[in-house]
Amino acid sequence: MKQIAGVLLEVVQGDITKMEVDAIVNAANTSLLGGGGVDGAIHRTGGPEILEACKRIGGCPVGEAVITTAGKLKAKFVIHTVGPIWRGGENNEEALLRSCYRNSLQLAVEHRLHHVAFPNISTGVYCYPKELAAKAAIDEVVKFLQTNPKRSLERIVFVCYEPENTRLYQDILDKLENR
Repeated sequence: MKQIAGVLLEVVQGDITKMEVDAIVNAANTSLLGGGGVDGAIHRTGGPEILEACKRIGGCPVGEAVITTAGKLKAKFVIHTVGPIWRGGENNEEALLRSCYRNSLQLAVEHRLHHVAFPNISTGVYCYPKELAAKAAIDEVVKFLQTNPKRSLERIVFVCYEPENTRLYQDILDKLENR
């Protein structure tokens, strides 16, 4: 755990659908209609209310974020964001991935949320290299916290399903200085 700009950052290994937070972030696809991995788990666990809310929104571009009900999840909301597919790193992937984190946090602030849980966006079937994704994620969250002093956020959790990602995120977080 680290305290950055008054916000607690932590890494946990587990199932994001079981997190008791104000919002969990969904690594969605552009249709928002469910899929595999985190996206499928969120839709299955949260129930049809999430799918119905996503249908009303009608999709989401890569790098952007939208917010819906959390249905039957323990969280109050789901923030859906669409990460980039890794194509070698020469197609604006890092900027798009950073945008996912920044836009998700902006929605959390707009809705006055205090506790947000992120998955490892784009590191599954979208094949973003795990270490590069972890560095970009943590760096972008820290930048957001440092440049947005008027915010409701108190705690941000990086929820890692796999031990490898848990170690990567924890190592990066451990190297940060408390600020």
